Amino acid sequence: MKKREFLKTAAIASSLAIMPSGTWAFSGNKRLRTAHIGVGNMGFEDLKAISSHKLVDVVALCDVDANNLEAAHKIHSNAKTFPDYREMLRVMGDEIDAVIVSTPDHTHAPASMMAMNMGKPVYCQKPLTHHVSEARAMRKLAADKNLITQMGIQVHSFYDYKLATLLIQSGIIGKVHTVRAWSPKDWGYNGPAPTGIDPIPESLDWNLWLGTAAERPYKKDYYHPGNWRKLMDYGCGTLGDMGVHIFDTPYNALQLDVPLTVKNECRQPTGFGYPEKNIVTYEFPGTKYTADKLKWVWYDGPGAPEMHEDLKLPNSAVHAKKSKETANGDDQSMEDKMSLDTKEAMDGALPDQGAMFIGDNGRLLLPHFMQLPRKIVDGKYVDISNEIAEVEKANNMGKPIRNYDSEGPKHYHQFVDACLGSDDCTAPFSYSARLTETILLGVIAGRFPSKTLHWDNKTARFSEEEANKYLESPYRDF
Repeated sequence: MKKREFLKTAAIASSLAIMPSGTWAFSGNKRLRTAHIGVGNMGFEDLKAISSHKLVDVVALCDVDANNLEAAHKIHSNAKTFPDYREMLRVMGDEIDAVIVSTPDHTHAPASMMAMNMGKPVYCQKPLTHHVSEARAMRKLAADKNLITQMGIQVHSFYDYKLATLLIQSGIIGKVHTVRAWSPKDWGYNGPAPTGIDPIPESLDWNLWLGTAAERPYKKDYYHPGNWRKLMDYGCGTLGDMGVHIFDTPYNALQLDVPLTVKNECRQPTGFGYPEKNIVTYEFPGTKYTADKLKWVWYDGPGAPEMHEDLKLPNSAVHAKKSKETANGDDQSMEDKMSLDTKEAMDGALPDQGAMFIGDNGRLLLPHFMQLPRKIVDGKYVDISNEIAEVEKANNMGKPIRNYDSEGPKHYHQFVDACLGSDDCTAPFSYSARLTETILLGVIAGRFPSKTLHWDNKTARFSEEEANKYLESPYRDF
């Protein structure tokens, strides 16, 4: 089934439910009734964060794994449970105010689009979609229906990232001409596709897990619950996982749109798993915060980043720090701890993950995460405490809080408050769809190693016709 046909069918199916007016948020409703699609792993964390808001009532839970559903239902026993999000939305259309989508990447767009066609605000985990065409479609539908939306990049609302954004926009290092960003995390797989078939666990509905993706035999340890990020049919590799987080602040600070060109230096494609190591180079059109054009280089995989003069720190002869952590932790486990403490950063080792802005008047290092940005000029750290104090005061920022448990829910609560009319989302689909499109163009470039692909923002097409077939894929009837 083609994507447009699936979306049309989903829209018709959603209309069979009792349709809400779409104006509930402005009709005096004081509480938000939420439905959660995907409640295992990161979905469970999303459920906890959303439901920690005092004005939220969780009314529906959906997961294709009965074990996940049971665990979530123990906490929210009044919520109705479903294995199929389509049934949930059809049955409970008039009882749901907002939908949270926390599934594997390939189900983000199908589930979100059905909810949005029903006029529901949507909080969707990152990356927003699995395909570029879906990102464009979700951005358009959210705008056409004037919906409140938010992508799940919770660090977007953290102090250090807001501070770095404001410092860059204040001109602290002048016009930025290059960004280098990195993560040694490895959500790639260089091996062959598995053969044979394993028994499907009794708790798992494999057909619903596959959803709109192509039919494939179940193999234990390859797909559910954790390794789907490595595989082309379901995830977006390390670039789609950590890249969205680490791209976010430079992308936002420099007010970038989608790139002009992209090139990925990686191994030849296998058609099944993503490369374990990638170096992706983008060229962006200039903005008021950049040179006429901006170069952006992303490194991922074991040992990332590669050594480069732009990344050399004061007091450092060997500046590329080896990862001290397991490469494959999930979002929550990676973000429960700092990737590198401040003393190590001062002593000359690169943060395990992060980004470096290179400008006319110096460089700004932004570790990932929960560390202050640091300015480097002529090979030395520069005291920017006065600049930080000015930005804090001018923007009523207060002082940094170094506690993920207290800071993590802020991004979620912002979405709830926006739905209730008391705040605005800072990562709506109008922004996050463009960020996701940028990420996905780099993912597609991995199918054409070391080849520069040219992107036309207006037509949403590559000049290289062979690359355009990866902008979308057929949707399976399920």
